[in-house]
Amino acid sequence: MGGLSVTAKYRIVAQLEVNGVVEKPDVVGALFGQTEGLLGEELDLRELQKAGRIGRIEVHIERKGNKMVGTIKIPSNLDRVETALIAAALETVDRVGPYPARISIQKIEDVRTEKRKRIVARARELLKKWEEVVPETRELIEEVLKGFKGSELIHYGPEKLPAGPDIEKSDTIIIVEGRADVLNLLRHGYRNVIALGGATTSIPKTIIELAKKKKTILFVDGDRGGELIIKNVLGALQVDYIARAPEGREVEELTGKEITRALNSKVPAKEYLKKIPPRKIKSAVVETVEVPEVVVEDIKSLRGTLEAIVYDENWSQITKIPVRDLAEKLAELNGAKHVVFDGIITQRLVDVAYGKGIETLVGARIGDVIKLPENLKLATFEDVKPKSEEESEVGGGA
Repeated sequence: MGGLSVTAKYRIVAQLEVNGVVEKPDVVGALFGQTEGLLGEELDLRELQKAGRIGRIEVHIERKGNKMVGTIKIPSNLDRVETALIAAALETVDRVGPYPARISIQKIEDVRTEKRKRIVARARELLKKWEEVVPETRELIEEVLKGFKGSELIHYGPEKLPAGPDIEKSDTIIIVEGRADVLNLLRHGYRNVIALGGATTSIPKTIIELAKKKKTILFVDGDRGGELIIKNVLGALQVDYIARAPEGREVEELTGKEITRALNSKVPAKEYLKKIPPRKIKSAVVETVEVPEVVVEDIKSLRGTLEAIVYDENWSQITKIPVRDLAEKLAELNGAKHVVFDGIITQRLVDVAYGKGIETLVGARIGDVIKLPENLKLATFEDVKPKSEEESEVGGGA
């Protein structure tokens, strides 16, 4: 599996001691195996690595007598809290192969901080070589720095959302994704900013209430993640305008001029929605769906469980989750194509499935579905039949 050491935000560094002779693959296997399910599916180490949110696990060990000692390094693109949870979970690993083992976290490094230190050191070297310093320029820099000191981050509402000090009194608020985005806007004088706090599928009540009485600008990254945030937020929150960072850029890294340009280029939310290609609609007719035999067996086991199974395009199982979390989890999954669940197919679930490119929804029964995208099939448990053996050779549950 590929690493992400170049783009990782953080790096977990741990010490390892094993009371026996083992190899690196034994250590990696122990980490995956003994942390599986410990923090739930969202923070499963193996799934995080598949999704590119955790990088290649680096293990450096050497033999000392009948023991193996060394270090473990894990790059992380998760947020600080999630990274700390993963680090704490590693310390629960107490065996590698047949031997007792102990893992202790030494530190969690902020990779970006290290890069900034190198940048600052290099900048000092360059300044030493710069023979001419314009006094007027230095005075301007001092004024800017004073402005920085006045931009203090606050934590607003019961959810303690990262925000600027003017979020309460301003008539307009700028909604961004995370704390780093808030800090960057504060540095450049935007004090009416507030973060979703990472909750892009379940909008904080504080922001919902603010949006009812203020004009709102949703300001997101210029990548696929930004698009997904727009879709999720527009369905749950009153948004007046949408602004985006330049393509491939993140709000937290923009310069002052780039922020101003992006906000000046904001578009009304209604106009943004018109740019989304219209989907073809057909009547919500239940269809007969052919599935691999193993999926038929899965359906039998699902009855009465209130659980859902998500499959890829070959009907290979991706994950199993509670039905109550299905709509939210679908928005986060990649590669999902078919869903079978012990619940009612609703219009909301159909809309979420359409947005994620789902091809088949099989539920216990059909609910209040009025409109259905042309490329989405609906079926109940009773409308499912097994494929022939030839058709079923590819796929099946995991």
